[in-house]
Amino acid sequence: MDNFQKLTKNALDELSQVFAKMNEEDVRLLLDSIEKTERIFLLGAGREGLSTREFAMRLMHLGKEAHWLWDDTTPEVRPGDLFICACGSADVSHENVICNNAKQAGANLLLITPSSEGYLLSIADIVIKVPSMAYKAVYHSEDDYVATNQTMGNQFEQALLIFFDVIVMMLKDELGLTNEDMEARHRNVE
Repeated sequence: MDNFQKLTKNALDELSQVFAKMNEEDVRLLLDSIEKTERIFLLGAGREGLSTREFAMRLMHLGKEAHWLWDDTTPEVRPGDLFICACGSADVSHENVICNNAKQAGANLLLITPSSEGYLLSIADIVIKVPSMAYKAVYHSEDDYVATNQTMGNQFEQALLIFFDVIVMMLKDELGLTNEDMEARHRNVE
């Protein structure tokens, strides 16, 4: 159990360092983008996608029209929609195509990434940096990220999940909602 406690403390310490390095202006950009937009589409692949899909659900609980891109019931993207993509490397071929298509449809592309290079950085309207290590991400200096002992991008995926939950708590307060308001939008047929 000593190794379990050591590894747990290490992971939590790393995440604390990631959030301490985040830019508050980026957080404000994300909050403002979500608050002013009627329809929000979300995309992520693999484990990053799992964290992002959780965020889509919480945005719906906040009363936003939010769509996870991979759902069969996702409608068309229109001008003025917000398209949020979480991508550790900022350069995954199918995400590049989808995000480019969303931009061509008139959406505002908001990229969440730790990477300093990648195709998606070149087309994003807004970039939110999460200074963590991610699988295949490119960094210009050691100041761009928090070093990790974890494997294959775990730090970025964990940071995304917690980051999104904190954003939801902030949005709840800024939108004047209560926990009961959110719970009233929870699926009730399970």
